[in-house]
Amino acid sequence: GMPNIPADDVPEGKDEDANVELRTWGEPNRSNSAKEHFDIGEALGQMDFETAANMSGARFVLLKGQLARLERAIANFMLDLHTGEFNYTEVAPPLLVKDDALYGTGQLPKFTEDLFKTTGDHWLIPTAEVSLTNMVREQIVAEEELPMRLTAWTPCFRSEAGSAGRDTRGMIRLHQFSKVELVSITAPEQSKDEHERMIGCAEEVLKRLELPFRTMVLSTGDMGFGAVKTYDIEVWLPGQSAFREISSVSNCGDFQARRMNARCRPKGEKQTKFVHTLNGSGLAVGRTMVAILENYQNADGSVTVPEALRPFMGGVTKIEAK
Repeated sequence: GMPNIPADDVPEGKDEDANVELRTWGEPNRSNSAKEHFDIGEALGQMDFETAANMSGARFVLLKGQLARLERAIANFMLDLHTGEFNYTEVAPPLLVKDDALYGTGQLPKFTEDLFKTTGDHWLIPTAEVSLTNMVREQIVAEEELPMRLTAWTPCFRSEAGSAGRDTRGMIRLHQFSKVELVSITAPEQSKDEHERMIGCAEEVLKRLELPFRTMVLSTGDMGFGAVKTYDIEVWLPGQSAFREISSVSNCGDFQARRMNARCRPKGEKQTKFVHTLNGSGLAVGRTMVAILENYQNADGSVTVPEALRPFMGGVTKIEAK
């Protein structure tokens, strides 16, 4: 298929250097003594790359004790926020899908090498976007039911074929990670407003966790080929002294809808039109944990639990080595 045509207000440019900062939130901690998340996690005795590598090879992690619980707490917090305050419907979708589903959302045929294929005719999902967006495949939805807002917490599986040598240590780039995904299906004239709303939902997660971030508009050269416009949220990691991507929120216009034949019909009309689809992470759970460990680290090696997560941690306020 042809790539999508970028929206008029997308900055022109070859690559990420042409991305434009839209806004920042919070005050980055620029301490030189800040440790990276893997040093913190390993010192706690609760983040184990070696044991994971013995059974699975590189780019896997094993979490245990309070860090395993923290992962679950982060995901539950996000799901409760999106369903309780932002009107998303929680879905527990299949993690294995067929070719058609990945073609519909645009991962196939172009990004075959990024995916894990089973010995049968299934692929492991690289993101819950695939399962959630395909819920309207071959459907005609009544326009008054739109926007349809869906969220799911799932494992995601990526081969990371093109990322040799990048983020080889730690939890930034794994073959298996979990993510809380947001998908909206809208009428064509709703998608621009929905895109703004969605980026606000993802940003709110970081505000509640009190993690400093900046929001970027991607340039034409840095956008995915199915997107009309994409915002990236980059969270501040004091251990790396850098902003790193934690969410990407895209309006795909009717690009995926055409591939899936997903349409809507206005009340009382015969004529159908293609829906618009949007997706974004709300947020990547592992990267959120990375950000919490680095931003909430204490000099004694312990990690303070963010206020918003304490109810999900059985009231634990601090993670310490056993």
